[in-house]
Amino acid sequence: MRKLLQVDFEFPGPFGDEMTEALTDLAESINDEPGIIWKIWTENEQARLAGGIYLFEDETSASAYLKMHSARLSAMGITNIRGRIFDLNTPLSTINRAPLA
Repeated sequence: MRKLLQVDFEFPGPFGDEMTEALTDLAESINDEPGIIWKIWTENEQARLAGGIYLFEDETSASAYLKMHSARLSAMGITNIRGRIFDLNTPLSTINRAPLA
């Protein structure tokens, strides 16, 4: 069963175009992670937060990615990493045009 992973953390930057330039290689590598379907990158420069919303094929893949990604972020000096895995309510999400097909 597909799972949604929500991750956010305090982030000093860069943001916007500078974030895109700095993290394009990382973004491309995420496509090779087991079970990944898609990721939406999130950022809030004013609040100094970043993260993402991910859709995985199953809970095993989402949990493994969260563990690996948390370790990677910690190695970069990032703290206060919050990660949560959710079930999807596909019928309601479909009503609101969620990209789940």
